Amino acid sequence: MRRTVLTTTATVTGIVALLALKPHHGVHPAVSAQPSPGTDPVSGATAGPGGASRTGTFTGDVIDTRYGPVQIAVTMSAGRLTAVEVLQVPSGNRRDREIASYAVPRLTDEAIGAQSADIDAVSGASYTSEGYTRSLQSALDKARA
Repeated sequence: MRRTVLTTTATVTGIVALLALKPHHGVHPAVSAQPSPGTDPVSGATAGPGGASRTGTFTGDVIDTRYGPVQIAVTMSAGRLTAVEVLQVPSGNRRDREIASYAVPRLTDEAIGAQSADIDAVSGASYTSEGYTRSLQSALDKARA
């Protein structure tokens, strides 16, 4: 009887410990689109001293997810991410809108806090999170180009 209790306790403790560990997310490849010659895809963008920091609004690529497109625009000021605007998110049905309504604010807060696209996905919104981070990375790449 003692062995059974001990074995059960050890098993439950091990499972709880495994579930409590935060998984590491893989780095997603950067998505960047090359602008056609003679066009400036970003209006109002200016290079700062040394050309390293830019100010303006930069639009990320449209990322097609299983449930619909995701597109992000970022506002940079002196090389710092100051705002994120969501241009497109999946909204084909009530559930898509519900997921976007709770996932997008969390993703936006994390992106501004991290100053990068290296942010955690929102549980229950995997596809939206993936599209968000890829479009965000695309916009940041354009801002730093």
